[in-house]
Amino acid sequence: MMVLVLIVAGLGVVALLMVLFAPHIRKYSAGGACMSMTRLDGKTVLITGANTGIGKETALDLAIRGARVIMACRDVEKGEAAAASIRRIYSKANVEVRELDLADTSSIRAFAQRFLREVNHLHILINNAGVMMCPYMKTKDGFEMQLGVNHLGHFLLTYLLIGLLKRSAPARIVVVSSLAHNFGWIRFHDLLSQGSYNSGLAYCQSKLANVLFARELARRLKGSSVTVNSVHPGSVCSDLVRHSTIMSLLFSLFSLFLKSPRDGAQTSIYCAVAEELHSLTGKHFRQKYSSISSAVSVAGLGRSRM
Repeated sequence: MMVLVLIVAGLGVVALLMVLFAPHIRKYSAGGACMSMTRLDGKTVLITGANTGIGKETALDLAIRGARVIMACRDVEKGEAAAASIRRIYSKANVEVRELDLADTSSIRAFAQRFLREVNHLHILINNAGVMMCPYMKTKDGFEMQLGVNHLGHFLLTYLLIGLLKRSAPARIVVVSSLAHNFGWIRFHDLLSQGSYNSGLAYCQSKLANVLFARELARRLKGSSVTVNSVHPGSVCSDLVRHSTIMSLLFSLFSLFLKSPRDGAQTSIYCAVAEELHSLTGKHFRQKYSSISSAVSVAGLGRSRM
């Protein structure tokens, strides 16, 4: 009985300490806001997955700066609801929603064809959409879902729009990756995870592919005035972990310590607008600081294959 009382008391103390220190830890982990006052009047921005989380917060911030923001979303109804929410916050927001399913190359091509037909300039492309630790599923074209959506879908979209970005230069591409890329490796022998599948490792692989893609594309675009950088938004309290019961539980338990979507969007916003980054390319940003991770250094030889 005494042991049980001590355990309960101990858990109570831990819970109390978590509540007391959570605001301080959260403030530290938030990393601060992007302080750039850059205006984007006359600029066109495309953000994938902009109907929720950090994508929506990024869309709101850039719309307030005066940009025309095109929100590319798989679920148009949710996208329109997000756009309406943005307009309620900022009535002058120039936001529009277009359908894009990154798990379907025919949808990506149809989106790009319409975009190129109707949009004359593209100054900022933010590859933000993603899935995390989902059960084994395939895209419409047969790719493992996480690699297909997080990397291959964005790869194709960027490829189809690169000409417009060059013509609109100076332009920027921001690739939203994750700290998880440090724990990934590219399984060239089984890219589709047909031999075995681990949802966590597949996610890490897709995020490493993001970073490698950004670095290689930056190298190929050098001198074009189109910069490419990848970012780690931090541990954000969002619905990205909805496919994993364990991660959903952990995120619920530690939600007091996680970034809000608004805080998580700051690194993407910084890389999209900061004047001091106008010529910086091929870097990986965590908060405002660029770095080259050990995972990227080791895997760098394979970046052109991605």
